[in-house]
Amino acid sequence: MQMHLIPCLSSAGALSLMGNHLDRITHLSYSELPTGDPSGLEKEELRVGVAYFFSDEEEEVDDGGGGYTKDPSQEGPGAVSELEYSAFCSQECIFSKLRENQDLNVYSAKTLLSMCKPGDLVELVSTSQAPHWAVYELNDQVIHLHEGEIRKDSLTEIGRGRRGRIVNSRYRFRPLPSDLVLQNAAGHLGLHSGDICWTSSENFAAWCRFGKREFKAGGEAHSAEQQYFLKVHLGDGTRNGHAHTLVFRSLEDMIRERRRVDASGILKELSLGVSGGKE
Repeated sequence: MQMHLIPCLSSAGALSLMGNHLDRITHLSYSELPTGDPSGLEKEELRVGVAYFFSDEEEEVDDGGGGYTKDPSQEGPGAVSELEYSAFCSQECIFSKLRENQDLNVYSAKTLLSMCKPGDLVELVSTSQAPHWAVYELNDQVIHLHEGEIRKDSLTEIGRGRRGRIVNSRYRFRPLPSDLVLQNAAGHLGLHSGDICWTSSENFAAWCRFGKREFKAGGEAHSAEQQYFLKVHLGDGTRNGHAHTLVFRSLEDMIRERRRVDASGILKELSLGVSGGKE
């Protein structure tokens, strides 16, 4: 994929973030992004470039799981240590994952099934892994992109003991009626890599629910006027903490990089340094 973005860090520069403290990072040479803050929440931020290591293969959920504050066998809600994000297209907030304004608790598969309705988007999470998304159908069945195939599986089975949550409101687009969400998902069952135009389970599930072509690979027309801002919130609290602000030319690119960051753990370690090593 040919990128037309801001100057970015080299792969060595990106990996050098691992294990560094904030005082060292502030002395590295970064290409600063525009100083305008689309959200108006934070006034002092560390802005860095982005190194792109894109793959067309769907990210897999690790077998290990972990990182939860409660035993996964328990039925009550639990918390998992994870980064928080908000995203903007120009000045409009289009994505929010902030503990201050939504429930980020995760639940066992049994509890999650009692909460789901047909057409809901489900997110399975695991420490230092990109989350796995699926469209809930009925009777424990979900439709999702897995290993280069659109398939129907048991939510309990694909969860492999992990916890999950409903993420219908993560993207701030107008949703389609539930019957159309299910029609979108079921209409692509059986497609394999050569016929699939989504680069992750999240892109596919979100497209099913919102029907926006921006979630498809190459589905968005690039323009000089339109930019996406991804704010990765670090430290204690989103309003008083630090944040990285990254700039992208398309929604697809932004999703892919955010998922890569989730799986790499690089910024997670930085977040611990910013907050003084406290969760």
